[in-house]
Amino acid sequence: MQTEHALVEHWNEEFSERDLEAWIRQMRERFEQSVELGMVFMAPGYFDVAEEILGIIRETAAVPLLVGCSSQSLIAGGSEIEEDAGVVVALHSLPGAKLHAKHLTHADSEADLDAAGMHGLVGTPPEHHNGALIFANPLSFDGEAWLRQWNGAYSGTPLVGGFASSTFPPQWTQVYLNGEVHGDGAVLISLAGDIRIHSVVSQGCTPIGEPWPITRIERNILQEVGNRPAFQVLSETFESLEPADQEKTRNNLFVGLVMNEYQETFHRGDFLVRNLLGGDQSSGTLAIGAFPRVGQTMQFQRRDRDAAQEDLCEVLALTGGELKDASIYGGLLCCCNGRGSGLFRRPNCDASMVQTQFGELGVSGFFCNGEFGPVGPQTFLHGYTASLGLFVGA
Repeated sequence: MQTEHALVEHWNEEFSERDLEAWIRQMRERFEQSVELGMVFMAPGYFDVAEEILGIIRETAAVPLLVGCSSQSLIAGGSEIEEDAGVVVALHSLPGAKLHAKHLTHADSEADLDAAGMHGLVGTPPEHHNGALIFANPLSFDGEAWLRQWNGAYSGTPLVGGFASSTFPPQWTQVYLNGEVHGDGAVLISLAGDIRIHSVVSQGCTPIGEPWPITRIERNILQEVGNRPAFQVLSETFESLEPADQEKTRNNLFVGLVMNEYQETFHRGDFLVRNLLGGDQSSGTLAIGAFPRVGQTMQFQRRDRDAAQEDLCEVLALTGGELKDASIYGGLLCCCNGRGSGLFRRPNCDASMVQTQFGELGVSGFFCNGEFGPVGPQTFLHGYTASLGLFVGA
């Protein structure tokens, strides 16, 4: 797929230095803009020659910054290549952008840094920071610890990306920075200057019932909502659904937590979705996969194929309205391994919906073992999520 500011192509051939070089040369000749950023996503079958592939892309296409990671399933434009995925290469012209990339180690992810220390590690002061991308190894990068530091230092600044994946054991995943292949840690790309990241996060859920204030909780045990036993409220919420919706909701229940209380009504995108781990009817409590606070608003959620499509469609439409007068230069799409045709029962669902909303857009990406994306001013790790970062004129 080619647009004015991006070119995204898919290559799926047996590795040949000559053939790959010719293919990259043709890409660069077709793309007349300057290239500020290249992204590459690679299936595990190319692990042994990954360094050679990165070198050919950088040299032949004259890419000043090349980043990416491995995955068994890749995204190129409106296509999701879920089997025999090959290599996806994206060339981006980002006029006026200032990009800074760094390889982060496991120690970096666990370091106890204050905001100033985090600013020094990232290399971009918050007043000039327009968002970031991240590609990480799931077993050698502590995403939760990193996000606690990130949110303390760059609250309100979107971070979009995901954990690399592989058909082999996950410790075999790779992350890429320029000509280097890293089997551990993460690659972080900070944006400043005239380009910013605009994030779109779809957690695959639809709200059910009514929003409630949390009135009693102990750690992750939800005891009361609206001054009533949490289990009772859940039961009443389920019983209020139509029979067809009850069937959809059974075994697909989650909890949504509002991240920004300073608004009159709550919509999709306002909730951080977390697992409903279990319930105890005798005590009236529910165990959830989060540690909310008293006074925080929550609402039960349903996650299934229909809800996931509905949610993505709505958040994309909201974003389209927000960016109707903006220049969009392309983007990165990170989708959970639990989505794709296995969830939607048809190919290319997430990728094609992005193209439908924005027209032809130079987007590349991959299927993840966990997705990074903001809800409200904070960034979180998600599951079953589509996390989209758009390059937008600042």
